[in-house]
Amino acid sequence: MDKRSGLRLCHFGTARRRRWWGLRRRWIYIYITFTFTWRMLGVFKTNQEHDLCSLTCLMKEGLHAVLQTSNNTTVPDKLSAEHYKSAETQVHKDLEMQTFAGPVFAGLRRSLDITEEEYQRSLSSGGCYLQFFSNSKSKADFFLTNDKRFFLKTQNTREVTFFLSNLKAYMDHLEKYPHSLMVRFMGLYSIQIPNKIKKYFIVMQNVFYPDERINTRYDIKGCEVGRWTDPASTGNPVTKILKDNNFEGKHIILDKQRSWLVDQVEIDSAFLRSLNVLDYSILLAHQPLHQEELDRKHSFSNLTMRTAKSMDQDSPTEEDPPTIPLLEGYSARLASDTIDSGSDHFQNAGEHSGHGIPLQEINLHSVNRTDGELLEFHAHHRRLLPNLKNSVHVIDGPKLRYFVGIVDFFTVYGVKKRQENLWKSLRFPGRAFSTVSPATYSQRFCQWVKDHTK
Repeated sequence: MDKRSGLRLCHFGTARRRRWWGLRRRWIYIYITFTFTWRMLGVFKTNQEHDLCSLTCLMKEGLHAVLQTSNNTTVPDKLSAEHYKSAETQVHKDLEMQTFAGPVFAGLRRSLDITEEEYQRSLSSGGCYLQFFSNSKSKADFFLTNDKRFFLKTQNTREVTFFLSNLKAYMDHLEKYPHSLMVRFMGLYSIQIPNKIKKYFIVMQNVFYPDERINTRYDIKGCEVGRWTDPASTGNPVTKILKDNNFEGKHIILDKQRSWLVDQVEIDSAFLRSLNVLDYSILLAHQPLHQEELDRKHSFSNLTMRTAKSMDQDSPTEEDPPTIPLLEGYSARLASDTIDSGSDHFQNAGEHSGHGIPLQEINLHSVNRTDGELLEFHAHHRRLLPNLKNSVHVIDGPKLRYFVGIVDFFTVYGVKKRQENLWKSLRFPGRAFSTVSPATYSQRFCQWVKDHTK
C-alpha cells in the first residue's frame, strides 16, 4: 500500500470518528435537555430572563387591546354560519392580532357565567403569564394566567383548521349536553410579531381550578405503554402529572354519581369518535372535602331523596320508572327555580344562577312533574353542580372532590397515525398503546372509567 492510499484510509477513519462523535454529542444534548425539562415539571414565572418572556408579554398586550374592543360588542342570541367563519383582524402598535369566531366563543363564555370583564381581567392582569412544563409529548407551549383560571396553549395550523371546521359540532354537543366533561375553549387567536412566524393560540378553562388543595394530578388515556411517571423524580411534587399506570389499584369513589360519570364519558367519547380523533385524555385530580362541605352535601342529599320520594308518590308508574340520578337533578332544578337563599354550595342544574336550597323553605307539594320535562332533563344528561367557578369539571364523592375534564382532542386518525399504529403493533404485540383506531380508543377509554370508578 503506497503512502497516498494510507493517507486516504486515515482521512476516512478520521471523518467517520468525527461523524460518530457529532452524533454522540447530539444525543447527549437531547438527553440533557429532556432530563432538564423533566425535572422542571410545574409552573414557572416567565421573568425577564425567560426565553418566552417577550412572547407572553406581547400576547397579553395584544389580548388586552382585542378584549377592550370586544367588550362593547353585543353577543348575538342566535349564531349564524358567518359567525363561525368570522376572523377579525386588529392592529395594535406593531402587533397584528386575529380573533377567530369571536361571537361564538363570547356566547360560550356567557353560558358559563363568565363576564367579559372577568375574562379580560384574568388574561390582562399584571406580570407575565406562568409557563407550565409537563411530561407531555406535545410540542406546544402552555401558559397559565396569573390567577390560574385559564390555560393558553399554542396550536399549529393543522390543529386550528381542524378545530374551526368542527367548531359548530363542538358547540352543538355542548348545547345538547351542557354538563359535558369536555374542556371549554374560551377563545382562539393569532398573533403576528414583526419578523416572526405567526403564532396561533387557544384559551381554555383550567380543569384543575381552583387548585389550592389539589395534591395529585393524573393524565389518563386508558392504555399502558409509556403511561408511567416516576413520582419520586426531582421537581415540584404539587405539579407532577401522573399517568394510567400510576393509578392502578386506585378508584374514583362517587357512589350515586358514578353512573352519571360513566354515561357522560360514553356520550363525550362517542362524539369524539364521530370526529375521527384519538389520543385525548381525562385530566383527573382530587382533594379532600372540608367538614362543612360534607355537612352541607349530606343535608342536601337528604332533601333530594325526600323530594324524589314525594314526586314518586305523585304519579308512580311501572312502565317508565324514573332513575334516582334523574330525580335528584330534576328535584334540585325545580326547587332552585322557586327558592332564593344565601346558601352557596349547590348551583341550579338547569340555569346559571347560584341559588341554594335550605331544607325549611322547600314546599314538597309545590313540586310537580311532567313526563315532557323529565324527558327533556334526561335527554340533556344533567346533574347537580357545585356552586363553583369551574362547576362542570367538579364532581363530589362521599369524601373527595374530583376534578375531571376531557382534553387534547385535535389528533386525527390519518395516514401518519395509521402507520404509527402498524409500527407499534409490531413493536408492542399484545399490549395497549395509544395509537389505535378512534373506535378502539373510545371503547378502551370508556372501559377504563368503568373499571376505575365505584
